[in-house]
Amino acid sequence: MIPFNKPHMTGKELWYVSQAHANGHLAGDGSFTKRCSAWLEHRIGCHRALLTHSCTAALEMAAILARIGPGDEIIMPSYTFVSTANAFALRGGVPVFVDIRPDTLNIDEALIEAAITSRTRAIVAVHYAGVGCEMDAIMSIAERHGLIVIEDAAQGIMSSYKGRPLGSIGHLAALSFHETKNIISGEGGALLINAPEFIEQAEIIREKGTNRSQFFRGQRDKYTWMDLGSSYLPSELVAAFLWAQMEEAYEITARRLEIWETYHKNFEAVEKQNRVRRPVVPSECTHNAHMYYLLLPDLKKRTAFIATLMQQKVGVVFHYVPLHSSPMGEKCGRKSGPLVRTQLLSDRLVRLPLWLGLEEYQNEVIQQVIAEL
Repeated sequence: MIPFNKPHMTGKELWYVSQAHANGHLAGDGSFTKRCSAWLEHRIGCHRALLTHSCTAALEMAAILARIGPGDEIIMPSYTFVSTANAFALRGGVPVFVDIRPDTLNIDEALIEAAITSRTRAIVAVHYAGVGCEMDAIMSIAERHGLIVIEDAAQGIMSSYKGRPLGSIGHLAALSFHETKNIISGEGGALLINAPEFIEQAEIIREKGTNRSQFFRGQRDKYTWMDLGSSYLPSELVAAFLWAQMEEAYEITARRLEIWETYHKNFEAVEKQNRVRRPVVPSECTHNAHMYYLLLPDLKKRTAFIATLMQQKVGVVFHYVPLHSSPMGEKCGRKSGPLVRTQLLSDRLVRLPLWLGLEEYQNEVIQQVIAEL
C-alpha cells in the first residue's frame, strides 16, 4: 500500500524528547517551547508566537481575543476544516459562509463585503493547500469596516504572499503541526500575534485565565485568575519533537516541492486534454507543497477514481465536506449567497499522496492516476 500520508521524522526527535525528560521539565513553556516560539517569531516576523496543543486551540484563543459573543458574525469560507467554524460557534458566534475562488479554492475576496452586517466582528482567511488568500484586499476590507482578520494558516507554514510569510499579515493567525502537515509534532499548533495589543491577554488566556506568565518573568509577586482561559499549552515532549522538525524545515519544504513539481509536470498533458485540472498558484504566492490535488470532471468520476486507486493500493482521498451543508453548519451558521463553486469544486477534488520518501514510489502513483483519468 502506498499511503496517503506517512509522518516524517528527521532522526533527532526522540533524542530531544529524552533531553526534555533529562531537563526535568515536561510541562509546557520549557526550553524547547521557547526555542520553537523564537523560531516562529524570527521566521514569520510576528510580534509573539505562542505554542498550543493544536491549531484548534489557537483558533479558540483567537475567538476569545476577538471577544466573540452570542450573535456575533464571523466571515469565513465553507470549504475548510470544522475547527475554523467551531472555535467561534463555541462562543455563540455565527459563521457566515462565503463562496470560494475557482482558481485557489480560497475565500473569494470579492464576495466578502456583501456578507458584512452590523453584527460582523471578524474575517477568517483560510490559506487552502498552503496557497495564500488575497490578503491585501481582505485587510483593506477589514480596515474599512473595523474588523479583525484571523489567518487560518494551518496548512501555510513556509508559504508566503507577496514576500510576506503566511501568518504575518492578519491581526492574529493559527498554525497546525498535526501529523498530516509539513512540520509536525503529532498534534500541535501555534497562535501568532501581529497586533501587539493582544499579547498580554493571549498569555492570560493560554494560562487558564491567569497572569502566570508574568509571575514567572518576575513581573508579579503572585499570580491569580484574571479572565477567561483554558489550558492551551503543549507539553515539552511535544515541543522537543517539533524542534527537531523546525531545524530541518527548509530541507523538508524543498523536498516536498520537488515531489509537488514532479506531479505537476506529469499531469500537464492530461490537463491540456481537459481530463483534469491541476492546482493553481498565483504569481504573488510562494507555496509550501502542503498537498497536491486534482479536480476531476464530476462527483461520479471522483468516486470511481478513488475506489479504483484504493483497490490498486494507492491512498487517494477527497477533502472537506462543505460546512454550510453540514448539520451544525445549517444549525448555527448562515450562507452569504448560493456557494455554487464551493459545492461543485468540493465534489471534484481528490488529493494524492505527498510525503517524504514518496519519491521511490511516485512514478507508480503517476502511472496509476493517468490510467484512470
